This record gives sequence, C-alpha cells and structure tokens, in this order.
Amino acid sequence: MSNAPFAFTLSDWQQAYRDQLQPAELLHALREQLSESDNAWISLASAAQLDTQLAELQALLDAAGGQIDKLPLYGVPFAIKDNIDAAGWATTAACPQFAYRAEADATVVARLRAAGAILIGKTNLDQFATGLVGTRSPYGAVSNAFKPEYVSGGSSSGSASVVARGLVPFALGTDTAGSGRVPAGFNNIVGLKPTKGWLSNTGLVPACRTIDCISVFALTVADAETVAGIAGGYDAADPYARQNPNSAPVGMGAAPKLAIPDQLEFFGDSQTQAVFEQAIAKLRELGAEVTPIDFSPFRELAEQLYQGSWVAERTVATEGMLNANPEAIDPVVRAIVTKGFDYSATDAYKAEYLRAELARKIDRSLAGFDALVVPTSPTIRTIAEMAEAPVLFNSQFGTYTNFTNLADLSALALPAGFRADGLPAGITLIAPAWHDRALAAFGKRWQVALDLPMGATGRAIPVQAADAQPAGSVRVAVVGAHLTGMPLNFQLTTRDAVFVEKTLTASQYRLYALAGTVPPKPGLAKAADGSQIIVELWDIPLARFGEFVAEIPPPLGIGNLQLADGRWVKGFICEPYALEGARDITAFGGWRAFVTS
Repeated sequence: MSNAPFAFTLSDWQQAYRDQLQPAELLHALREQLSESDNAWISLASAAQLDTQLAELQALLDAAGGQIDKLPLYGVPFAIKDNIDAAGWATTAACPQFAYRAEADATVVARLRAAGAILIGKTNLDQFATGLVGTRSPYGAVSNAFKPEYVSGGSSSGSASVVARGLVPFALGTDTAGSGRVPAGFNNIVGLKPTKGWLSNTGLVPACRTIDCISVFALTVADAETVAGIAGGYDAADPYARQNPNSAPVGMGAAPKLAIPDQLEFFGDSQTQAVFEQAIAKLRELGAEVTPIDFSPFRELAEQLYQGSWVAERTVATEGMLNANPEAIDPVVRAIVTKGFDYSATDAYKAEYLRAELARKIDRSLAGFDALVVPTSPTIRTIAEMAEAPVLFNSQFGTYTNFTNLADLSALALPAGFRADGLPAGITLIAPAWHDRALAAFGKRWQVALDLPMGATGRAIPVQAADAQPAGSVRVAVVGAHLTGMPLNFQLTTRDAVFVEKTLTASQYRLYALAGTVPPKPGLAKAADGSQIIVELWDIPLARFGEFVAEIPPPLGIGNLQLADGRWVKGFICEPYALEGARDITAFGGWRAFVTS
C-alpha cells in the first residue's frame, strides 16, 4: 500500500481549502514528501517554481473576486507525462539527448492552470511513448503500485503510478495504442481515453500524430471527467482538433446494451480471466444486457498498428533523433521505429484504405450497443519477464487497446477487481467518438457498485453527489405521450435521449386531457390552485433538441417548467386556448394514472 502524503480526490482538495487551509502550506508539504529518487518522476517542481505558481494562483483568485468556487481546480496539484510541454520545464520524452526547455504550456496544461491547478511534476514514460510496459526508459522501469516486481504498464507509467499511490489526484498521460488505459488497469485507477481531437495536442511530442490523444488518470471517474471537461475543447492551433457535435448520448439507461468479444484471449492468464468473468457477471447483475459480437475486425485493425506501415508515423516522429543520434534511443524503441523505413508511400495508402474498411465494420458492429466491454489487458508480466520478450509481451498488452484510436472510438478504463495474487485487473468500456460522457456516466455507477479502494491508497470511494445535468445536453420534462412506454417515447429514444428520473412538478400546475389529439395528449398549465404532477426527466443531446422540438404539434410547445425541488428544466407547455373545455385531470396526479383509469 501507499505511504501517500494526502491521497486526496478533487473534492478532498476543495474541502481542505473551504476549511481555510492555504495552498502554500499544503503544496509545500506535499512537495517535501515527494522524492526525486522515485523514478515515476522525471522532474519535480522546485520550491521557486512552486512559489511562482502560487503567486499566479493568487492573481487568478484576485481576478475572480476572491471566490474560490470560480476556480474549479483551485490549488489542486497535478502531474503530466514528460512528453507534454510546461513553460519553463524541460520536456524529455524520456530521452535526455532529445530534451528541450518548453517556452509555452501545452494547451491542456494552460487550461488546467487557468482553472487553478498547480503542476507538481513531470512523469516517466516509455521513451517517445513507444510501449505499453513502463520499462523502456533511461530513467528506469516504473514499478507496479501493488507489487514492485511487476510492470506498471506504459507508456504513461509514471502518471499512472503517482495517481495510484495518491501523490496527486490526477495526471495527464497520452494514449496512442493504449498508453492511457493499460497502466490504469495495472494500477487500479481510472484511465479516460478521450475522443480524438477533444483534448488539444498542441504542445505534445507526437508518437503517431494522426491518432495521439492526451488522456487523464484519476482515482475516480468523476474526477477524470471533471479534468477532461476543463482541459478539453476545440483548439484552432491543433490541426487535428475537432468540435464536439453534441449529438451523442450523455448517459446510459438502467439496462445498457453491452457487447463483448465473441472470442477472448488471455494468453493463459487464468487469474485475469477470472476477474473479467466476474466483471461480466457483475454487469449483468447491474441490469446490463451483455451480447457477444464478432471481434475479428477489431483484432485485425489492432494488428495493423505495429505489423504494417502505420509504424512509419512513429518513424516520422523520431526521425530527427534517428538521423542525429540513433544510439540515444532505447534499443527496443529504435528497433520498432526504424521499421518505418521499410514501407513505401503506396504501402501507407493501402494501410489507410484497410483501416477505413475495418473501422466501418467496427462502427456497424457497435450499432445498437451502448459500449463494448473488454479486458483492459489480457495479462500482466514481471519486469524480469518483460526483459526476456519485450516485443511479444507488449503486443499481448495491446490486444484490446491497439484498434481504438485507429477506429476513432472513445474509451474509459475502469478498475474491475483483484486477482488471486493481489494484483488489480481492469475492464475498458469502448464506444463511438464523442460518447465520452455516456461512458463516464456508467463508469460512475460501476465504481459505486464495486466499491473498490482507490488505487493503492486503501481509501474507499467517496460518497458522490448527485449528477448535475451533463454538458452537451438539454434536460426535458415530459408529462404525457412521451413518457416511458407511451406512443411518442420513441421521439426521445431514437435521438439518444437518456432517462434520468421520475419526479414531480412544483405544486402550481394543473393537468388537462386535450380533445382531438392523436395520440391522446395532456396539456400542462401553471395555476395558483395547482398540484404536483408526475413527470419524467430526459437528457437529450444538445444537437438533437431542435429536431425533437420541431415534431411537437400545436397547441403544445416547449417552455420552462419548475420542479418540486426548485429546479427549472425545459418542459411541455400548452396554449391557453386549448384548455377551454378540456377535461381537468389534475386529481389523477399524472397522465399514466389517468390513462390506466
């Protein structure tokens, strides 16, 4: 277990500052307990760097009128993988001969610091982010947080390690072939692999520029989602950045439809297999419908990443070092990236055509499912074993990760339990691009249901506040024919709306059965002598809301509706003229009771 100085989540840090503790006091105490001999770190903030950031934090607070709540990451320490730039810090990509002093923050770092976060250190990695193992670094192999003889996973080894041990509440990694997921699975933490282009890559040393993603490690899904929401967003300076179309679902229903591979490979690792089988049983227990699907296109696409001309992207990324100082590159990494010289431009185009074909097959196979569930890694190895067969075992780790970015999918790695030998194992939820919020919504339910300790800290998952309305959605109250099981409910479900809850309006409403409507519909109107009326709340993707409203016929419309707890949401309203002569059915308390009667 960890001897973490704090092992705080974001809410713990926020509470500490609400309790009047001071950032300088806490952060200098944290810095003094971090060790430069811990090879999860490549560099740590000096006392001077920390003081400079604390002065900048005070300036942010002053600009916010002294309101800490306006800085959602006020005084929260974080770490970044050392292939991501921070102004005034060296960026090494785990190759000292490559190192340079960054003149500006990477876009994601700048956004986090603008929200009040404090960079405490830069972390170790498989050199040039080439590997899923955490051992290919001149700074040393990063050990597993539970059993030091085992690998931590990579390439984001240091970032996963410092989060798992509770040294920081979150850290940035990168994910090209699984580097933001495999270390999460090996260390019992959360790894959010965002949709490509959501988090800017400006200020990132590329591995495969067309598919690189900056990722987030955290102890909880809620924290990872919060950090990604702050760090993410369109960046015109990044040619691969994309605008979120806000057309994807933001949650999953009570009985999500999940796919699993029809053929599972664990390379003889019965312990990891047992954890995965237990996880699938737990998913079913939680109400999920789990269906095997043909995994062959996923497997074929995964193989393309290193066995075909896609490796030439890594060659491009390291070409300067290969030409200037090839001996400075780790021998295993050098053997991988030099393979790119073996391929022609025609090979690259053929590989792209195959990628597109397989990605389309994958897209079709996931249609109708909320997510694909896979083992984060099918097995784990000791550091000694990894030295004996570094390429083979690395390839095994990528069995369920390598295809994800090539197919333009989002992913969330989650803790799933512990093997018989005490090592953690994980599952990963994978879905189409921009389904990140839906994956996080289910991931939070999963963490609460499993109630595992966070990382290697021994701390329990904190009690989570009720979810607010997700970004990128409109919360709509429905009162009649759009209720679950009613004739027009399909107008919500076919637009990927997600049921939130059944609740009540404020007590100032009356309900009427409208004459001549097909199918029969009620009208809801505000009245001084009203009552509480049963409604359902649904979150509909922002971009689909207009389509939904366009189908609403007169005399109905969408306006603002007050709920019993004081919240205001969008909801159905009715033109007053249609209520003349309509039957008042308020006494039934809701449309469903009236229909049943």
